[in-house]
Amino acid sequence: ISLYGRNSASGTYGYFKENALFKGDFKDSVKEQPGSSAVVQAVASDKYGIGYSGIGYKTADVRAVPLSKTVSDEVFEASMENAYAGKYPMSRFLLLYINKEPAKPLDPLRGEFLSYVLSFQGQEAVVKDGYLPLPLKVLQKERDKLGLPPLPAPVN
Repeated sequence: ISLYGRNSASGTYGYFKENALFKGDFKDSVKEQPGSSAVVQAVASDKYGIGYSGIGYKTADVRAVPLSKTVSDEVFEASMENAYAGKYPMSRFLLLYINKEPAKPLDPLRGEFLSYVLSFQGQEAVVKDGYLPLPLKVLQKERDKLGLPPLPAPVN
């Protein structure tokens, strides 16, 4: 089996190390790749390849492995429903950090950027890049924290 992974500067590397290896070390035989798409390409071109990457980099040439939290737990597919429900053990939110004083409002430039990221259009861009959008409740909660106006009610 050929092992592929990210380099140590990657957040994916740290997440995998903490959650899949339980803070253990990677084998020396892991072939570190410069990016998630490189991991997927390497696995796709290696009959015996296995690796880890963000779901946004999945292609038709590889498959996401169903997982369980423990040997005796139920196994779950890497699906949007299972990620949102917390059933797929290797799912996580990607976080965005800003430097803002708690008692002060956002400056206009950051406010516009975050308003877009936490909008329906911003979440459409997330989906176009192969990632899962934030649930509406989470979008509203994060907008509230930042003092951004509420989103309009979704049109059915």
